[in-house]
Amino acid sequence: MASLRPGRCYRRLERPYTRQSIRVPAKGYVKGVPKSKLVEFEHGTKGKYESSVYLVSKTDVQIRHNSLESARVAAVSYLERNMLKGAAFFMKIRVYPHHVIRENALATGAGADRFQQGMRASFGKPVGVAARVHKDQKMIEIQSPKSMIPLVKKAMMQAKYKLPTTCRILVEEKSGAGAV
Repeated sequence: MASLRPGRCYRRLERPYTRQSIRVPAKGYVKGVPKSKLVEFEHGTKGKYESSVYLVSKTDVQIRHNSLESARVAAVSYLERNMLKGAAFFMKIRVYPHHVIRENALATGAGADRFQQGMRASFGKPVGVAARVHKDQKMIEIQSPKSMIPLVKKAMMQAKYKLPTTCRILVEEKSGAGAV
């Protein structure tokens, strides 16, 4: 498998390719959408918790599937390492990577110009998928007891470092929720 281009190559939010051909259906879609590394969107124990902590995007951005997966793993592992015995939490990834990212691979080295197409037919091959996130959109949610809010905030910081955008942490406390 080829190495990935840097995340900055795909960070800008552009109009997705949405061509739907009626006369030539074979040209109406991107063939071979790659599988997402992000397969688990919910983690922990569902229930009624006293607080919800959200990771909110400050900008419009595309976030690749591998970045979302590493953010999820970082937050969950931090919580599982540092939570008290018997304490529970529920984490949910609220964005879905559906936008197909394409790459027009260019050959390098001696003799590359003899078989290189350049920008002719430069639609590109699918290399991954990304979630399209808008400003002030909630990306990750962690529900927990009220006493665990400082720990959950630190877990969100761990996740924030893995994402290609600036984020803020939003805490919402629910009134009347029963403790788990």
